[in-house]
Amino acid sequence: MNFLKNIISSAIGFMMATGLLIVFFIIVAAAIGSSTEVKVKDASILRIQLNTEMKDYAPIEMDPFSSLLGLPPQYMGLNDVLAAIKRSKSDDRIKGISIEGTSMNVGISQLNAVRNAIVDFKLSGKPVFAYADSYGQKEYFLSSVADSVFISPVGQVDIKGLSSEILFFKDFQDNYGVKMEVIRHGKYKSAVEPFIANKMSESNRIQMKELLNSLWFDMVAAISKSRAISVKDLNMIADDLLGRTSGLSFENSLVDGVLYKDAYKEKLKQLISIEEYQVTGLMDYMQSNITFDFETDLKKSKIAVIYAQGDIIYGQGDEKSIGQGMMVKAIDKAAKNDAVKAIVLRVNSPGGSALASDLIWRALEKAKQQKPLVVSMGNYAASGGYYIACNADRVFAESTTITGSIGVFGILPNASEFTNKIGIHSERVSTNKSPSYSPFSKLDPNFYEVTKEGVDQIYRTFVSKVAEGRHMTYDQVHELAQGRVWSGKQAKENGLIDALGGLQTAILSAASLAEIDDYKIENYPNYKNDLRETFRNMPFMNLKEELLKEWMGDAGFILFKQLNTLKSVEGVQMGMPYVLDIK
Repeated sequence: MNFLKNIISSAIGFMMATGLLIVFFIIVAAAIGSSTEVKVKDASILRIQLNTEMKDYAPIEMDPFSSLLGLPPQYMGLNDVLAAIKRSKSDDRIKGISIEGTSMNVGISQLNAVRNAIVDFKLSGKPVFAYADSYGQKEYFLSSVADSVFISPVGQVDIKGLSSEILFFKDFQDNYGVKMEVIRHGKYKSAVEPFIANKMSESNRIQMKELLNSLWFDMVAAISKSRAISVKDLNMIADDLLGRTSGLSFENSLVDGVLYKDAYKEKLKQLISIEEYQVTGLMDYMQSNITFDFETDLKKSKIAVIYAQGDIIYGQGDEKSIGQGMMVKAIDKAAKNDAVKAIVLRVNSPGGSALASDLIWRALEKAKQQKPLVVSMGNYAASGGYYIACNADRVFAESTTITGSIGVFGILPNASEFTNKIGIHSERVSTNKSPSYSPFSKLDPNFYEVTKEGVDQIYRTFVSKVAEGRHMTYDQVHELAQGRVWSGKQAKENGLIDALGGLQTAILSAASLAEIDDYKIENYPNYKNDLRETFRNMPFMNLKEELLKEWMGDAGFILFKQLNTLKSVEGVQMGMPYVLDIK
């Protein structure tokens, strides 16, 4: 009898769960299908806050559940942000821009692109204002473009210059018997330096110093122009931390006023001469009044913009990583589309898998035989990111883009000393004498030599392809290569790129090469997730990183991420020596 009751109860429970799931899907489908249009009212101020992580390309349909649940989206797309600012320039409902907020989760070159878009907006004669409780360097770099900059009474403008910190693990490896066997080519290839030394090599220190100086010069020059403060004075402010209080910030002309947020809102009425105004958030504005333009959409000529963003991995790839599966498919689709007259590859990557990079390079090389290929570089286009960019007809970068890093390395984890210490020993039986690798045995010298031969060969291939793409000799590229990183400004001077400019500049160049004036943009790749991936990316299913940060703290989480990335490093790598976190 109990058995029968259990069967009936289980059946009823199953049917109820299934029914609830069906109802949930119906509600989700209805909500997504009937999304409400955001209305922008007259006399609006466009509020720009960039505290959501920015991708170069982040279509709204990637994350429909955030909108459904009333949660902020995981990403915002730079392409959408720039388009919105451009549209607001001629939108009579928008009377000005207010840049607000702290902790901008944006790369420096992306930030520079937004800043340039606001400079263009100001040509309309509409005012731009900025407010923050406190400004970090990135936040102030953007906000300094405003006509007037305000800060709270207890805030600061944290201008102090740029720096980058690297953690070294050699002693840790020696102490615990777990180490990384390193094979590299290039004296500047410092991606692996933390595993073979306890301090920075002189060559790495030189390249980091020159890179930081180049980036800092561009940032200070832009601030100087907007705030009418000399570069010399700005460097003095940075040296002596003369923005460390709101009073000092005002005295040194970094801000125009000190007031609380509520007073700032009232002051805006005076500044724009409007008794009452509405505030429209950037995300809302990007989704407002999006209508189908038949005339534009039916244009036969198109320019394909293919976004390569994230680490390069061998595999399918997604919106967070560049896999040859998704990229090759997108490149081939654009190349075969007769309506597409030119291709722009937008690269925002520090590199990764050498094999995947080469397969993407091949697809681009084939596409280039059919139509013009132009590259636009974002925050990074380094190592593998530069490998896939070097064969384009024209290459553009922001002055603050980090590029180059033409070099190759391999990492082989080895725990043999550790396992011996704790009494674990390994033995191997093989059919042949070929050199082999095991993380539980000492590295076979013959295997090292074979792997080194592979690394050297890929380095020579890398340099040769850059030489061919950039119309240089092998020796000229080798002199610039060896893993060294350059800013976009330096890359222009040494011939690794053609000109400085953002994505829009690259698109205009592509149109010129294709000899078209009337065209529309078509974005690739098409990020489509299956049902399992969709639920995995739902906001309440994606809290792992936030929980780790809370538990470990910022410093601990940075260390964890550096070590955790090693588990996905397979095969020979073309990776950047470090990721520059500008604060």
